[in-house]
Amino acid sequence: MLLQPVILSGGSGTRLWPLSREKHPKQLLALVGEETMLQATATRLQQFAGDLPVAQDMIVVCNEEYRFITAEQLRAVGFKASTLLLEPAGRNTAPALTLAALAATAQQQDAVLLVMPADHVIADTEGFHRAIQQGLSQAVDGAMVTFGIVPDRPETGYGYIHVGEALPGSPVRSLQAFVEKPALETAQQYLAGGAHVWNSGIFMMRASVWLRAIGHFNPAMLEACRQAMQQAKVDCDFVRVDKSAFLACPADSIDYAVMEKLPKATALGIAGCVVPFDAGWSDVGAWDAVWQVSAKDGDGNALQGDVMMEDCRDCLVVSDSRLVACLGLEDVIVVETPDAVLVTTKSNTQHIKRIVGRLRDGNYAQADNHRKVYRPWGHYDSVDSGERFQVKRIVVKPGGRLSMQMHHHRAEHWVVVSGAALVTRGEETMTLVANQSTYIPLGVKHRLENLGEIDLELIEVQSGTYLGEDDIVRFDDVYGRIGN
Repeated sequence: MLLQPVILSGGSGTRLWPLSREKHPKQLLALVGEETMLQATATRLQQFAGDLPVAQDMIVVCNEEYRFITAEQLRAVGFKASTLLLEPAGRNTAPALTLAALAATAQQQDAVLLVMPADHVIADTEGFHRAIQQGLSQAVDGAMVTFGIVPDRPETGYGYIHVGEALPGSPVRSLQAFVEKPALETAQQYLAGGAHVWNSGIFMMRASVWLRAIGHFNPAMLEACRQAMQQAKVDCDFVRVDKSAFLACPADSIDYAVMEKLPKATALGIAGCVVPFDAGWSDVGAWDAVWQVSAKDGDGNALQGDVMMEDCRDCLVVSDSRLVACLGLEDVIVVETPDAVLVTTKSNTQHIKRIVGRLRDGNYAQADNHRKVYRPWGHYDSVDSGERFQVKRIVVKPGGRLSMQMHHHRAEHWVVVSGAALVTRGEETMTLVANQSTYIPLGVKHRLENLGEIDLELIEVQSGTYLGEDDIVRFDDVYGRIGN
């Protein structure tokens, strides 16, 4: 039997706008440290020395919108053999875990699933390993294990778990109930009483146990996920679950679908238990939480990027592209990106989703995408735009190859800045190096490739009546994006 890591990499992280956006959410960002949150989650078990070996093939469930950057980030930290299950739409965590459990049972007889959200911070990795080891025997024996964070303050932004007595000879506690986010007075009582822990959203159980439980509590969810997996298609490095079957799946969280019902379902014969632990955990749900877990200077300021502070205290300032200077601020959040700037107080960070809602209502591009957009072949940065023109800086990584495509409404001029480009334009091919250029007329098939060993960088100038990204007709694509 193996310990099978499962990473749930859904969600949009709207309270961390403008860095986190719909198509580039917080788990893909390096909010704390140099690794992104997804990468930190993936590497968290590398030194685990418990009773079960850790499976090398990680299972990651993510939205198909950011499948390529998810795969690229995992490869960057050494995980080339991973099963990436693509959800055509979000259905919350219970269907995501069901897909992962079905994938795990197809790969091996049974496994203990360690289910981890991709967007959490755990500062004490060794403490997390000890907590896993403490609950491992319970999971192997058929229990559903969840991990509770020992509270250090009366937090009203987290759900709680009511724990019972410790199991014989073990620090593991019995599961009594899940509790909704409390009012302050109730949270203070929980802290004083010692019988409540924060709900971390981390779980551990055998794949077969989860499938039995979800089949008991929500058979429609299990059947929809089975159909979605049975009709799934392998697409490059991805398992693309069947869209129509998965869209018919009920949406629910692991907590609501199973864990909250477990203590009363005695006939099911599955025990629930809790491993309390304190390992510097945070779900980094909003900018005030980023400030809490970040390194700070002598005035309590947490700074990222090119930042200058004068007479400021207890602030978080993030600069992504330019100098940010702050004077005389206290308890303030400033987040700068090339196309949007956020300024708020720490007490208001939970309400940033209101701004995101207004952006979506007004069809602002900043709600979904950054100015820099990642593609499987590299990325592009929309440097400037106006009526009938747009300028992009395009970077194609070595071996990268754009699709064979054409546009109905725009022509393009390409100027190579560095590297060597192999260009297909209609029936002709050419190689361009620095300071050389070409013109792609409207309606002409074309392709760009980097066959060199360094990044290919070029400037693209588009001109036409419509410049949207949906004006692309693909004829051939090595990344399987035709029709997607």
